[in-house]
Amino acid sequence: MDSGDRLDDKRLIELKRFELLVSAIHDYAIYMLDARGHVVSWNAGAERFKGYAASEIIGEHFSRFYSPEDRAAGIPDRALKIAETEGTFQAEGWRVRKDGKRFWASVVIDPIFSTDRRLLGFAKITRDITERREAAEVLKRTERALLQAQKMETIGKLTGGVAHDFNNLLQVIAGNLQLLARDVAGIEQAERRIENALAGVRRGAKLAGQLLAFGRRQTLEPKVVNLGHMVQAMAEMLQRALGEGVLVETTVDDDLWNTFADVSQVENALLNLAINARDAMEGAGKLTVEIGNATLDADYAREHDEVDAGDYVMLAVSDTGSGMPPEVVAQAFDPFYTTKPEGKGTGLGLSMVYGFVKQSGGHVKIYSELGYGTTVKVYLPRSFGAEQAIALSDVRSVVGGTETILVAEDDEHVRATAVETLQQLGYQVLAASDAEGALAIVKSGVKIDLLFTDVVMPGLLRSPDMARQACDFLPGLAVLYTSGYTRNAIVHGGRLDPGLELLPKPYSREDLTRRIRGALDHQSERDSPEADQTSG
Repeated sequence: MDSGDRLDDKRLIELKRFELLVSAIHDYAIYMLDARGHVVSWNAGAERFKGYAASEIIGEHFSRFYSPEDRAAGIPDRALKIAETEGTFQAEGWRVRKDGKRFWASVVIDPIFSTDRRLLGFAKITRDITERREAAEVLKRTERALLQAQKMETIGKLTGGVAHDFNNLLQVIAGNLQLLARDVAGIEQAERRIENALAGVRRGAKLAGQLLAFGRRQTLEPKVVNLGHMVQAMAEMLQRALGEGVLVETTVDDDLWNTFADVSQVENALLNLAINARDAMEGAGKLTVEIGNATLDADYAREHDEVDAGDYVMLAVSDTGSGMPPEVVAQAFDPFYTTKPEGKGTGLGLSMVYGFVKQSGGHVKIYSELGYGTTVKVYLPRSFGAEQAIALSDVRSVVGGTETILVAEDDEHVRATAVETLQQLGYQVLAASDAEGALAIVKSGVKIDLLFTDVVMPGLLRSPDMARQACDFLPGLAVLYTSGYTRNAIVHGGRLDPGLELLPKPYSREDLTRRIRGALDHQSERDSPEADQTSG
């Protein structure tokens, strides 16, 4: 045997060892292609990833591993051309297994040339990185959700602080205007100007409420409710609000589940969505309101931020308007974002809907196509509780009384207005500028029937703690809270703590009178002998 034969034997041994090495690799698909892209070798990793045995795939074109859309786009041939001309081809993309399932692959294709630079074929390495891609997407969604949560927390703190001060200012203005209205009663021009000013106060209060809604800081009063019954009861009012040019169609699923939500806020949300739809249709078209049961599965929850898989009641509002492009849909829930002309909208309607739904543990999604219209779907969590009766508005005449009321309010002007209003209603009124001062008056032994206290006041003693101590000292004391913003004081998870009563600022004279009288009467009912016998 000459040296040439020994060299060939050595190369043959090395080749066999290399083939054994490649065939033993299971984490990578490593195989050879001829110059036209047909498979000429196949390792165990390739069989594991793609599902084909060597006998099934050798001689077949490698493009069968690509998706139909990639094949139609010419990507397999382009990959070989790039590898040949540039020396390598690297990419990531979807590949298809024998069973039709897809996986996300990292692909490297290198050309193989003869010594005279003639193309012999290609070496191809594929790795399944589906899990890595999914992990990266989970991380990206988590980061996005964290940024959104941080943004909402920042906006919430800002809107909470602004709402507290703004609503106090509005309360001073509203209270004094209503006091002034009594002084100028019968003077038509003065009454008209006062009513115009009060209308501005109401608009300001609505704006503050919308900001709190978007920041998920509003106080909710949720009940177990059937949205089908609620929406059907709104049908006439909804048609009046939209005008004769809009045809309203409502569909409700049979066996509709209940949900746990603030009825007034659901009504506001539906009205906002309907008015947006009317504007998109320029006052003429068809509006469809659909209420049904829906289950959002784990896959859907993974694809959407802040969504828990589970059962929901869906409220969908669809229009036949002009639709929205994707870039507008992406910003639709941002506060003050609007595509309406100057003066035609604040850009807070959808923001309010978004904040309310999120604060209620739900989900909201916009589907829109230019030229065809828009559907907004609101999902509120299913409740297994029995539907609760919706309380009717109190239409009794507003009356005062002769009881003694302690007003605890740190804002001097708000306090003065409240005191004067209550005195005009016949009540005896005491006043304190902070919680410590209010508790000192309580402990002085003077007779007090009701404590009317702001929730947020400066000082070491918190208003809720003061109220609890006052009730311990004066059993039977009625308590009515008021505030422009109550975060984490007597409201938790967006809900007023059980057994407490709150009058939000700014409030009208009628609201104050009715709530004071109601709190006093309610306390009297609890203290009556009949109530003791019933509870016993």
